[in-house]
Amino acid sequence: MAGGGGGDLLLLLHVLLLAAVMSARAPTAHAWGKEGHYMVCKIAEGFLTEEAATAVKELLPGWAGGDLAETCSWADTERFRYRWSSPLHFADTPGDCQFNYARDCHNTNGEKDMCVVGAINNYTSALKDSSSPYDPTESLMFLAHFVGDVHQPLHCGHVKDLGGNTIIVHWYRRKSNLHHVWDVNVIEKAMKDFYNDDVATMIKAIKMNITDEWSNEEKQWETCRSRTKTCADKYAEESAELACKAYEGVEQESTLGDDYFFEALPVVQKRIAQGGVRLAAILNGIFGGNRRIQSS
Repeated sequence: MAGGGGGDLLLLLHVLLLAAVMSARAPTAHAWGKEGHYMVCKIAEGFLTEEAATAVKELLPGWAGGDLAETCSWADTERFRYRWSSPLHFADTPGDCQFNYARDCHNTNGEKDMCVVGAINNYTSALKDSSSPYDPTESLMFLAHFVGDVHQPLHCGHVKDLGGNTIIVHWYRRKSNLHHVWDVNVIEKAMKDFYNDDVATMIKAIKMNITDEWSNEEKQWETCRSRTKTCADKYAEESAELACKAYEGVEQESTLGDDYFFEALPVVQKRIAQGGVRLAAILNGIFGGNRRIQSS
């Protein structure tokens, strides 16, 4: 009996450890935060062609009210119903500041293409193919969400700490973790301090940067010379490099304050802008058209 009890205890510890690891990867809040995903998709809407905007609206579920941005956190809310989709939200690396598709795009069972880059390629192909068995509405909502995810640097963070999820930090006086800082805390503080807690005001500020400060870069963001797949691997490479900078000087129980915030905020805003522009470019490539809607 003693041997059996020890075995049961080891089994219980194994189950608890597995649960802890899985919960660290589970979204305690929406990835990028609901606001971050909303902003990516709102920015994308302004860069769609008329044809693409029409096609997107036709695919949206009724509850979205014709607004793509309303659906952009759907993939997080359905993560527990579609458990197979969990690895599709990220593409962690060994910590060498580089993303390598063959090495890094797989789930914990080693199944290939099961990462955020593979998901973007997969759902782009599904939307292009009218004979695809995938539901086109779900494909659109997954694609819009995953393009946002791949632009969050810690979604291409280090494997050993689950993209910063296991690095406990103090965000000013509140306990958080490094991943959550980049998903939510930076955006929350920016909204509170600079944008009167109004997501529309923050979106407007980012759009102004696209047409002003980043105007020379915007065309480069959306350019993709690949004819067979998307350029999501390039977006992941960018995030992996930015993730390494996000880890700098951060240890367990570090306190992150103004210095960290003011370094992270410009990165967060630019990645949201890039995600929006690139999502629009992908959707325009799928649904066609040349005349863009004027972004307001």
